[in-house]
Amino acid sequence: MSNVTRETQTTNKLHAVLNEQLANWSLLGVKLHHNHWFVQGPHFFTLHEKFEELYNMAAGYVDEIAERLLAIGGKPAATMAEYLKLAAIQEAAGESSAEQMVETLITDFKTIVEGMKAGIEAADEQGDNPTADMLIGMRTEVEKLNWMLSAYLGK
Repeated sequence: MSNVTRETQTTNKLHAVLNEQLANWSLLGVKLHHNHWFVQGPHFFTLHEKFEELYNMAAGYVDEIAERLLAIGGKPAATMAEYLKLAAIQEAAGESSAEQMVETLITDFKTIVEGMKAGIEAADEQGDNPTADMLIGMRTEVEKLNWMLSAYLGK
């Protein structure tokens, strides 16, 4: 395989992984809004505020990933139809308890981290340190959040 073909495949892989991340964070932002609006129970105030913080974080990540994709010659997904097709996570499904919302968020974050690992690897293969660094920073934050959410549930 020629270097040009290998580089194109790596670039396409990196673009695909970044678009999956873009889709995941976009869909998660909608899901977090859902949780923010519909959370109930004794921890309402804590979770209502946390979900707002997280959907704002998700919006920032969406912008950062899309801009990085454009900077490296990619085309970011930009419609809900694309997000639903590309995302590795699922939409919010009906009513959930506050604990279920947090459990689902933990699962979604684990899925997103696995995608980030693939993105870091693809960026490293291409020698794209800025993209790898961006994903490493996001991964660090998400893993910390998952630890905190698990502690919140006592798990």
